[in-house]
Amino acid sequence: MRDNLRRIRALTVKEFREVLRDNSSLALGILLPILLILVIGYGISLDVKHAPIGVVLEDASPEARQVVDFVDGSEYFRPTYMTSMNQALRAMEQRKIDAILRVPPDFSRQLHQGDGRVQLLLYGTDTTTAMSIQSYVETAAAQWSARQMAGQGVGAVDLESRLWFNDAHESTWYFLPGLILMIVTLVGVLLTAGVMAREYERGTFESLFVTPVKKGEIIVAKMIPYFCIALLGVFICLILSRFLFQVPLVGSLSLILLFSVLYLLTALGMGMLISVVTKAQFMAIQVALLVSFLPSIMLSGFLFDLRATPRWVQWIGEVLPFKHYLVALKTLFLAGDLWPVILPQAGWLLFFMVLFLGLALQRIRKKVE
Repeated sequence: MRDNLRRIRALTVKEFREVLRDNSSLALGILLPILLILVIGYGISLDVKHAPIGVVLEDASPEARQVVDFVDGSEYFRPTYMTSMNQALRAMEQRKIDAILRVPPDFSRQLHQGDGRVQLLLYGTDTTTAMSIQSYVETAAAQWSARQMAGQGVGAVDLESRLWFNDAHESTWYFLPGLILMIVTLVGVLLTAGVMAREYERGTFESLFVTPVKKGEIIVAKMIPYFCIALLGVFICLILSRFLFQVPLVGSLSLILLFSVLYLLTALGMGMLISVVTKAQFMAIQVALLVSFLPSIMLSGFLFDLRATPRWVQWIGEVLPFKHYLVALKTLFLAGDLWPVILPQAGWLLFFMVLFLGLALQRIRKKVE
């Protein structure tokens, strides 16, 4: 018994020493839980805060101003008062605001007749955000009506809501562009990183390094098969979205494919870079999950509105390619070719594509280690 304990102790000490020498194991065991709890704890929020909303007061009466007072000083809204409905509509088309709260010119007269009406227009490509804004406005309007009825006996307000770009209120229309993002990320980053790192482990790159093949040619040849697989996945998703789930395709199909190609090349470059740096399949997959798949869900705006998160979380979302591809997809699917919205996203994706492919090319060393 004593000999057994002594051998177990010796083996345990040996294993601890090996673990402490293995930086990847320490990183996965210690850093990964810390990063996950921070990203998930701060990145997940079902609330919508600081939503930009345009307020159009076509009635200058005190009642008209009072009925929209709730947007001032609220943590849920960031109001912008506008002089005309045309100005507000232009701002919403450019995605500067997520909603328009309009008080019509005859509001005060209708209010005293017991039939006051306020119009709420919502940017429907983000259905979850739109529904949250609608809920906040409906609650505030109901509370104001209750106070008016208790004090003056009149004051019922009817909120007329309309959802832009998603009149059917179908959540599927909102989620399918996000699913395309996840599929392209899985194939482009995870598959590329894992398979390339496995080749490093097996030493199959050595046979290429002793040939006159250039580094750029190696990268292009390695990327083409995964590019074709991922592009085929995009086509399948587009066909199923349109004909199985009846998701409208308002924008240009060629633009959707162009943005998909830009993001796919970005994802392939990211996967290539991860494999070149880690050179171990297990580590490459873990890193790819941490820096690509999880952020594509948590920090892209796919499931949660990032405006409800701390500022530093929003910055992380801005400096990653996932959000920009998703914004472009949802806009092209549901809203159309809104150039003020999609052009900046194209610039960001082009920047990330050049960055990751350039770093991967720079990190490849054409020599046998």
